Amino acid sequence: MNADYVIVGAGSAGCAMAYRLSEAGKKVLIIEHGGTDAGPLIQMPGALSYPMNMPLYDWGYKSQPEPHLGGRELVCPRGKVIGGSSSINGMVYVRGHAGDYNHWAESGAQGWSYADVLPYFKRMETWNDRGHGGDPDWRGKDGPLHVTRGPRDNPLHDAFVKAGAQAGYPVTKDYNGEQQEGFGPMEMTVYNGRRWSAANAYLRPALKRDNCDMIRAFARKVVIEDGRAVGVEIERGGKIEVIRARVEVILAASSLNSPKMLMLSGIGPAKHLAEHGIEVVADRPGVGQNLQDHLEFYFQFACKQPITLFKYWNLLGKAFVGAQWMFTKTGLGASNQFESAAFIRSDKGVDYPDIQYHFLPIAVRYDGQAAAEGHGFQAHVGPMRSPSRGEVTLASSDPKDAPNILFNYMSTEQDWIDFRKCVRLTREIFAQDAMKPFLKHEIQPGDHLQTDDEIDGFLREHVESAYHPCGTCKMGAVDDPMSVVDSECRVIGVDGLRVADSSIFPRITNGNLNGPSIMTGEKASDHILGRRLPSSNAEPWFNPNWQDSQR
Repeated sequence: MNADYVIVGAGSAGCAMAYRLSEAGKKVLIIEHGGTDAGPLIQMPGALSYPMNMPLYDWGYKSQPEPHLGGRELVCPRGKVIGGSSSINGMVYVRGHAGDYNHWAESGAQGWSYADVLPYFKRMETWNDRGHGGDPDWRGKDGPLHVTRGPRDNPLHDAFVKAGAQAGYPVTKDYNGEQQEGFGPMEMTVYNGRRWSAANAYLRPALKRDNCDMIRAFARKVVIEDGRAVGVEIERGGKIEVIRARVEVILAASSLNSPKMLMLSGIGPAKHLAEHGIEVVADRPGVGQNLQDHLEFYFQFACKQPITLFKYWNLLGKAFVGAQWMFTKTGLGASNQFESAAFIRSDKGVDYPDIQYHFLPIAVRYDGQAAAEGHGFQAHVGPMRSPSRGEVTLASSDPKDAPNILFNYMSTEQDWIDFRKCVRLTREIFAQDAMKPFLKHEIQPGDHLQTDDEIDGFLREHVESAYHPCGTCKMGAVDDPMSVVDSECRVIGVDGLRVADSSIFPRITNGNLNGPSIMTGEKASDHILGRRLPSSNAEPWFNPNWQDSQR
């Protein structure tokens, strides 16, 4: 079997590339190890806590014991299913802030400034704000990815946004538009009540074309001959074979599996490869380094009024929500329930938001365990730009072995300073008058934790990954030894090989990474095809008082 382009991974970026390359008439073959995304557990937005915790859909990766979190091993779900992590994620849609992409360009990823990426965000989306008064000039009208907003009919959503305003923060009508900073409605990749994953948006339409195919197989490594990638070694049905690429091999296997595949193929830190007896094709010390993530915890509050989603948190309630969704694709099952959000700055002198909130009208853990208090609500909060950096390394030269993942969370003093600010700023927001009719008391962390040491102790035990790993195949200048790909997504030192997924992010973007990952696939396709959308001259909003005030 062969094709012009062989893409490893039918995830967020891989699906987008399959769609755009096949649309341009190229013969594309996608290799995906995971299985089907059919069935209500993936397609029903309200069931989001299930697929993330199922070995059927998840690679099941865990971090190494994290030294600054008391040796805890944190789970790191990655989608092993068509659509990749877009099929098991929380469906929250965030583009990132203009400042993120301008930083990419300044750090060596030329042509990836906000002016360069905004046209791709617009091209990829069909946006429907449900009449909530968003920012249509900044949004896309006819792209494959449908972006919507929840009904926001629970009074707690309005109270959360009002509390932010009362605390002195801006309100924004569209954090994916001109102004990210502030409190307002959250957006999700949901369409007609269904999860609108990269598989639904891009892969299914692409596979209807004669020139696009997908095979179910385990990709072992890239086959390189005379310094050029010529194919991918795969295993299926107990047999090892090679799929050949006439033009290029493209890795879109995630920020954990793309660096692993590069290293297994002889591209990476020479000393590390030698330790595992792997012949060095290209000594790229940056492969697997620069690992970043968002860490968060959730503030939980008991609610005075029985208006939260807890009333459905029983067998009958879940059956009702599930049945309503199965028959009508409406009701609570048609939303991820993350319907309000905020992006704020932690201090004066910070030029754009560095704290994110997801607000949820129930007090419940990611694994689906509700708070013992019953009716409650919660805000997920965490800093956006941690200075900590981790790494992905090989456990062995056996492709079947999971990589070693060490995030090195909370390894700098700044991390602790930033998280303490999250705690204190959040308490101030929830102490506003708008929350008074609803807020009974703080369940977690608990009012009794006030000093730095008390807060730090809570954080050490309770922070969790927001599941946004990235950065392990950094895009940058060719003369930067830590760059893995150039600004065309080409692997430096090998011909015919690109990487295009969240691993190429030089620095993590604000908010959830699914939107930026899909954009990466969209834009990389144009680099591959030798074309480019014209840059935007839209001027994003930065708080004019950022140097002098925190809000």
